[in-house]
Amino acid sequence: MSKLKVGVIGVGSLGQHHARVYSEIKDVELVGVADSDPQRAGEIASKNKTRAFSDYRELLKQTQAVSVVVPTSLHYQVAKEVISAGNHLLLEKPITSKIAEAEELVALAEKKSVKLQVGHIERFNPAIRAASEHIHDPKFIECTRIAPFVSRGTDVPVVLDLMIHDIDIILSFVRSPLNNISAIGFNLVSEKEDIANARLEFANGCVANVTASRISIKKERKIRFFQRNAYINVDYMKPEVKIYKLKGEPKGVLDLAKLVDYRELKLDKVEPLRAELSAFVDCVTGNSVPLVTGLDGLMALKVAGDILKTIEKHKLQLS
Repeated sequence: MSKLKVGVIGVGSLGQHHARVYSEIKDVELVGVADSDPQRAGEIASKNKTRAFSDYRELLKQTQAVSVVVPTSLHYQVAKEVISAGNHLLLEKPITSKIAEAEELVALAEKKSVKLQVGHIERFNPAIRAASEHIHDPKFIECTRIAPFVSRGTDVPVVLDLMIHDIDIILSFVRSPLNNISAIGFNLVSEKEDIANARLEFANGCVANVTASRISIKKERKIRFFQRNAYINVDYMKPEVKIYKLKGEPKGVLDLAKLVDYRELKLDKVEPLRAELSAFVDCVTGNSVPLVTGLDGLMALKVAGDILKTIEKHKLQLS
């Protein structure tokens, strides 16, 4: 079996790791990396024993599949050329910054029979993968994703930069129409919102409270699921999953020590990015559906867009 020829477009702080992982995956040949900074492309190419390209269009002539890890504002332009060239595509999140562009990419990928996977990497976090077997019909979800300020990612609001990770996870577990959104957000350092909070109310009664900030003094990425007789606490960073489950029906005064069964799940040690890229390679070579499809990326973007509209409406009411 011949090796799958892959490339990476954009080898900045995240793209460099795509190159590293591809170079280590069996049955994959890292044909080259492309970046608008020729020196950077050369540096990452040298580290991974591959070729450097200053023009990604030249790289696309030699690849079958690529990761696109460029700023969000360039996702549509680059991804459209990748798909048009017949290359399978792993496109970093968010799929694009505009819904119409995302819809066009999804339709084009289907027309060209190209695999389109969106890089919502938390789907591959060992904590989420382990917890997924225990999450059933959650009624309340609480998410916190905060980090210190860095200039990378500030071309989009924090909703598209950070919160969209949790939006995708929530939508993957709550298979129900979204009825209502309440949201606030403020730009305090950059030109776009740096901190935001949203309350999502679903038709099945589930409510999700989501907070994202890129101006915190610490890093924290947690999501908590509350469902009938169980509470599941997921820490993406450690990673760690703690489950608190009622042993039976509570009667009278609760003695939690006797009624609650506590367990901490054992997690695998696979790096999330390695799991993500391996899954992408497998769906290309095995002609299967990606775990995170273009439609999944589009749905997360639509919810993020509705949150941003609600934030803007709230700002207008205050002015």
